[in-house]
Amino acid sequence: MKSAFSFLIAAKRGEIAGLEQLALTSALVNATGRLIHALQRERGLSNLYLASQGQRWADERLAQTTHCDALQAEVRAAFDSLDTDSARAGHGTRLFGRIAYVLQGLDALPVLRQRVQTRQWNAARATDGYIRLIQGLLAVVFEAADSASDPGISRRLVALFNFMQGKEFAGQERATGSALFASGTAGPDGQQRLLHLIDSQERCLQVFADFASEPLREAWKAVQRHDTLASLERLRRILATSLPGGPLDTALSQVWFDACTAHMDAMKTVEDALAAELEALCRDRLQAAQHELESLRQWEEAGPALPGSSDFFGDSQAAPTPPVQGYGPQVDRSILELVHEQGQRLQQMGDELDTVRASLNERKLVERAKGLLMAHRQFSEHEAHAALRQMAMNQNRRLVDVAQAVLAMAEILPSGKR
Repeated sequence: MKSAFSFLIAAKRGEIAGLEQLALTSALVNATGRLIHALQRERGLSNLYLASQGQRWADERLAQTTHCDALQAEVRAAFDSLDTDSARAGHGTRLFGRIAYVLQGLDALPVLRQRVQTRQWNAARATDGYIRLIQGLLAVVFEAADSASDPGISRRLVALFNFMQGKEFAGQERATGSALFASGTAGPDGQQRLLHLIDSQERCLQVFADFASEPLREAWKAVQRHDTLASLERLRRILATSLPGGPLDTALSQVWFDACTAHMDAMKTVEDALAAELEALCRDRLQAAQHELESLRQWEEAGPALPGSSDFFGDSQAAPTPPVQGYGPQVDRSILELVHEQGQRLQQMGDELDTVRASLNERKLVERAKGLLMAHRQFSEHEAHAALRQMAMNQNRRLVDVAQAVLAMAEILPSGKR
């Protein structure tokens, strides 16, 4: 007959397997972040190339595509490292689905590049293509955060995802502004999109600040240099306040690109620190769990007849044993105490995970509500978000509450209009 020790050891092995998968996932997130950063730069250079009618930035763009291909190989290797065969892979259903989608996008990337090279596509269409691929890569990071079973790791994944999403909005801002300056004309659609992207960055960075560790929040403050931000803000004002259809100085396209790049490179240093912190936490959690497993095994070998079972119904008058860190071979502790401690720890982890995942669930609701408005009202993405925000302000409600109300209304819409 299996003892309580057998099941405690099995539980610890399951925890270790989950942490090992999380460590691989964290490495994948790190590699994905590097590829996203490179693709963001490729997108910006492609916009400059297209907006200049192929007269400038051709060599820089081609060099960047070579760099992206090297990073793409690292991401594919990280995908290959994930366990897709084990029965334990069930929790990764959505993650694996996202990866399958991304692989299709990466396979199609040469087609996008060829259409940019031959200028078959304009800057707006090329930007949309890069956005689709990058958003697919970010969705991989999102699912990694959503599937994490350790609250500390989950918090850092949520912080990292939102920071990466904020940086992606900064990259889209760079691409949009590059196209405007390089074209020499202030297009009203581009101007509105720019304002939407700036607002979206701020929202993502606020969520990052809510979930990041104090050292990483301080690191973000430290890299926001006044001179870089001042130059970027000046150029933003030029783009935002120019009359629709009015002229823009094409010479500022390089200045804009450089200012945005300096801002994004500063963000990348923080993103790298976030990724390093995440991987270090995974290693620490895994080492601690392995140590606890070894302690359990040693205790089991000491003999199964340990005291404490009679304490199950609280009959013992013995003074409670002070809590200790981990599962050391203390012979004066009962199996009951181990089970009770494990149960309390799992409950605490569940409560913390519920708190962390609330942010992810809110994001899902807002995205679904935006999709409904886009389908039903033919809104663009930023128009749908602006409409939700306006409703939230008018009703003095949270954005997520308005999103839930919009989704609830979908139940009474005619099926053909959803």
